[in-house]
Amino acid sequence: MSSSEEKGPLPVTPEKEVPPPQFTHSGDAINQHRDQEDFWTRNGLNLKSFQRRGDGASIDSLDRTMKTRHLHMIAIGGSIGAGFFVGSGKALATGGPATLLIDFAIIGIMMFNTVYALGELAVMFPVSGGFYTYSTRFIDPSWGFAMGWNYVMQWSIVLPLELTVCGITIQYWTKDVNVAVWITVFMFAIIIVNVFGTLGYAEEEFWSSVLKLGATVVFMIIAVVLVCGGGPEGSAYDEYSGGKLWQDPGAFANGFRGFCSVFVTAAFSFSGTELVGLAAAEARNPVKSLPGAIKQVFWRITLFYILGLTFIGLLVRHDDDRLLGGDNPYINVDASPFVLVGLDANLRGYDSFMNVIILVSVLSIGVSSVYGGSRTLTALSQQGYAPKIFSYIDRSGRPLISVLFVCAFGPLAYVNLSTSGVVVFDWLLALSGLAALFTWGSICLAHIRFRKAWALQGHTLDEIPFKAAGGVYGSYLGLILVILVLIAQLFVAICPVGGGFNDAEGFFKSYLALPVVIVFWIGGFIWKRTGWLRTDQIDVDTGRRELPWDEINEYREKLAQMPAWKRILHTVFV
Repeated sequence: MSSSEEKGPLPVTPEKEVPPPQFTHSGDAINQHRDQEDFWTRNGLNLKSFQRRGDGASIDSLDRTMKTRHLHMIAIGGSIGAGFFVGSGKALATGGPATLLIDFAIIGIMMFNTVYALGELAVMFPVSGGFYTYSTRFIDPSWGFAMGWNYVMQWSIVLPLELTVCGITIQYWTKDVNVAVWITVFMFAIIIVNVFGTLGYAEEEFWSSVLKLGATVVFMIIAVVLVCGGGPEGSAYDEYSGGKLWQDPGAFANGFRGFCSVFVTAAFSFSGTELVGLAAAEARNPVKSLPGAIKQVFWRITLFYILGLTFIGLLVRHDDDRLLGGDNPYINVDASPFVLVGLDANLRGYDSFMNVIILVSVLSIGVSSVYGGSRTLTALSQQGYAPKIFSYIDRSGRPLISVLFVCAFGPLAYVNLSTSGVVVFDWLLALSGLAALFTWGSICLAHIRFRKAWALQGHTLDEIPFKAAGGVYGSYLGLILVILVLIAQLFVAICPVGGGFNDAEGFFKSYLALPVVIVFWIGGFIWKRTGWLRTDQIDVDTGRRELPWDEINEYREKLAQMPAWKRILHTVFV
């Protein structure tokens, strides 16, 4: 290794460049401003805290109290919710255990590469308010407009979906109280958590993730015992079963249509994985904490999604009628395979335990909905892509008007109480089901174009402190998988699992996200009159984060001295 490589490169900063709004960074000043406020104002607990921050607050004025432990738990357990615990039951019934495993693995590979690409970009450029700004900067400002609004609408719609699941989960224990009461209770709970701003979101995500991951580990330990025939005498698991269910009723269901249809459930289950990049903007030291958090995504995908769903396929028959979940399997916890395993094993109280975990998980995603949607909306406003009123940031660092806007979608959960509620719910699900795929594809494409522009302008890879594990090839793979999943879902939208061909209503229920994104894209072009950026138009220097190169080079030297196996372990997993 040459001496120049050992010393590492110096960051290249262009002369007399003014960072654009979406990439400014002044974390120390923000934390200093926060420390000047009294305890009650700082934590959003008095009327003064709701006043507009008087320092010309930008999106970078958001509270920065998130710690490394928060980011790590958001990465490893933040997005585990109804899609995983409940929706996996419908996916199992639709495609069978092999399809469930293969489709979730494919989406997992996609997410692994996407999150690493996001991590590389986020360490280089502050992502305050939303990584859709990478689409604006590296792809096309009009497409960035579409991705920003797509992301806001995705989370705004997920909120009433999760509130509905919360209300129906409670009905597992009692049906005496109207579900509207529980929807109201949980809506207020989500609002209260968001009153505490970034710290409230971070602490709630940390403890709920600990609970979710602990419960999943407990489930897998119990599952091993049940598969080996260690269940209580007289239960469905009192003798060794192994892979019996892969033979009868079989590993696959509904052929190729079933295989393609499970992708949307898998995508819905992984939605929110990218929030770790958004949350990094409100961390005290994102350069230090974000890379470690990004690497935790591997463990979530491998241990919790893949391994957990493998056991589900070994323990629950895909032709079990209970998996169909009545009118909507995404909101009926009776259709959760995690609950059914406890019932069939005669494990008294385990079904209730899993329902508590589902309740916590769903409430967690509801809080994330408000967090993700509000931060993105505030950034859109401050960049001129949304009305200026949404740029309001109060003295405790909360994007107050944006939070209220996203919370205003919560009452849509009440429509499920009417006779036509299921229909409305299906349309809401259609809007949110595929929306995340466009976000993930855009992150991969932005990373590809960033690397291309980076090389064109004479920079080297040594100047990138945290590099995506798969490099640009990983982003190509992630983008290709996104496109293939969208094609598979288009096939299902035309040729549904039940056979025959879909009518117009059925098609748009399966593929509504695409026309919505196209409308946003056209709206962005009309608004900004900008198109696809050529590689030589992409600016990779302005607003680049000032990096602690002494620490980075010290770590690189330490890494170079490790054995090969240990170096790989640290580079990819630690």
